[in-house]
Amino acid sequence: MGLYFVAKRFGVFLVIVWLAATLNFFLPRLSGDDPVANKLMEQASLGGYAQAGIAEMVKVYNQHFGLDKPLLTQYLNYVGNVAHGDLNYSIANYPRTVVDMIAEALPWTVGLLGMTTLVSFALGTFLGALLAWPGAPRWLQWFMPPLWALHAIPFFLLGLVLMWLLAFQFQILPIFGGHSPGAKVGLTVGFVLDVLRHAVLPSLSIVLVSVGGWALAMRGMMVTTMGEDYVTFAEAKGLRSLTIFMRYCMRNAILPQTTALALALGQILSGAVLVEVIFGYPGIGALLFQAIQENDFFVIQGVVFTVIVGLGFATFLLDILYPWLDPRITYRRS
Repeated sequence: MGLYFVAKRFGVFLVIVWLAATLNFFLPRLSGDDPVANKLMEQASLGGYAQAGIAEMVKVYNQHFGLDKPLLTQYLNYVGNVAHGDLNYSIANYPRTVVDMIAEALPWTVGLLGMTTLVSFALGTFLGALLAWPGAPRWLQWFMPPLWALHAIPFFLLGLVLMWLLAFQFQILPIFGGHSPGAKVGLTVGFVLDVLRHAVLPSLSIVLVSVGGWALAMRGMMVTTMGEDYVTFAEAKGLRSLTIFMRYCMRNAILPQTTALALALGQILSGAVLVEVIFGYPGIGALLFQAIQENDFFVIQGVVFTVIVGLGFATFLLDILYPWLDPRITYRRS
């Protein structure tokens, strides 16, 4: 795999970024709504502004945000700003910028969804491999019905059940937020433990649901792999059962799982929206939900664009790493 291949894949990634920016710009404008006017009218209906000056205020804000210019000029300005990392200002929280708001929410979502994705992948993959292996303990088969049942439950529904059980009935875990109200933010032991304690409920709801999906997928791939000729040959050579399980079966069956993991990691930027909303977790999902509620045009655009770019970057990394994970795969022309 040479430099030409990496450059070619990176070029594809840049095209994805450009297409994401283009769709992100044009699709919201198909509705024909004026986000500034809608927000100011909402504020006026709540008594926030005098309705007599709405038209003048809309004109001033449209000039400030560049919404009074021709569509092509707006598009070129938007693409240029995105290339420089500028996603404009939040309409509902002006003068805060979209980049600042995403930067505040991003570590929470990456920490929560990144860790739960990796933990559920590791547990589910190993458990699924054991469920398919004839030499595994028989009692592991009792895991299958609960895994099927939990995998069919949405994240947010299981989150509500866990909230009722662990926060209301036993009152051993906090119910809301990313940390305790009034806690001093900093890299201290007390604050870190407080954050981890608040993350248990949302993490548990995601892991318990996700483990079943990874396990069922891995079990199916292990069953297919165990029927391959090289596994039969390894058994005929008299290799140890553990060697056949780890090096011949699991190592080959895990390759499609790796593809799914890369895509799952790319999607963590979108967050488990309803889980974050239910638990009041200050991540990207909660930010997107709040922006939709407030009709915050530029924040919605910024979050959607960030999610698409994150998924595209994960795909780019997967293209680069896959030949290293599986030497049988090559992108060179024969």
